[in-house]
Amino acid sequence: KMNVMSYNIRYDNSGDKDNQWKFRRDFAADLVKFHEADVFGAQEVLNNQLNDLLDRLPEYAYVGVGREDGKTKGEYAPIFYRKDRFSVEKSGNFWLAEDINAVGKKGWDAACERVATWAILKDKNTGKKFFFLNTHLDHMGKVARHEGASLVLEQAKKLSENLPIIVTGDFNAVPSDEPIQVLTNPSDPRHLTHSRTIAGFTYGPEWTFHDFGKIPYDKREWIDYIFVKGNIKVLRHGVLTETLNNLFPSDHCPVISTLILE
Repeated sequence: KMNVMSYNIRYDNSGDKDNQWKFRRDFAADLVKFHEADVFGAQEVLNNQLNDLLDRLPEYAYVGVGREDGKTKGEYAPIFYRKDRFSVEKSGNFWLAEDINAVGKKGWDAACERVATWAILKDKNTGKKFFFLNTHLDHMGKVARHEGASLVLEQAKKLSENLPIIVTGDFNAVPSDEPIQVLTNPSDPRHLTHSRTIAGFTYGPEWTFHDFGKIPYDKREWIDYIFVKGNIKVLRHGVLTETLNNLFPSDHCPVISTLILE
């Protein structure tokens, strides 16, 4: 069994006032610890936030780069994994753009630079390997959203070495939106499956974004995903809505899934 999480932690923004990262960081890390995530893809992670998480979660290592310079500048889409359980066989990054190697380039009509981070991880206990990709799709550009989703499919097929595939991310799209339709189109042999739709047990609401509780319940949307492909059994899927008194860990709910590599 393996607990996989997708977690948009909300970038460190002083305009968030009482919801600023400095107030949330302990809670955000404790949530990962309590739910015993074995591997998780995070989004909107600035370099100081990356270091805060690593300080609070010393049992994890990561792969990933800042999207603006391919080093430390801008948001990362890092993959965190338990060091005692997994080793990284291969890893890399690419940009969601016409040229995937154009570091820090905005693709098509995107509002922001967008990066994807991937790794082939090996379970030290079983020797089983799997491919893991994490990204954050553009929220504005119609072309960029379509092409970004297509690129994720194309690169997952190309880089995964026919291993089971797990894709996490904030896709800024509800299940009926075009990017998710591109990713899950059953007539495309490369297609992925939204893990919640095949989970043996589901938990939590049917939304993931709440803007620190400001969005009315009936207006909240599902935009964070764990997708799977290949010999993976999805035992359960949950949307985690924890708060600590009036404090939220993020403006998104993390989603978590317990998977078995078959």
